[in-house]
Amino acid sequence: MKHKDIQKMNHEERMKKMEELKFELIKAKAGAAKTGSSKIKEIKKIIARILTLNNQKTKGVENR
Repeated sequence: MKHKDIQKMNHEERMKKMEELKFELIKAKAGAAKTGSSKIKEIKKIIARILTLNNQKTKGVENR
């Protein structure tokens, strides 16, 4: 998921996506012991992007 896609979402959509990603992260961690995928890293990056954007919005810092 790209930064532009996250910016287009409203706050409720971002929170809903965050919950979905957290659940997916739990499933990926359970499956990583079996497969050893890099999916965990990608999920964490998307969660970090959402949290960063939320923090910027609450502090009043807008991206260009």
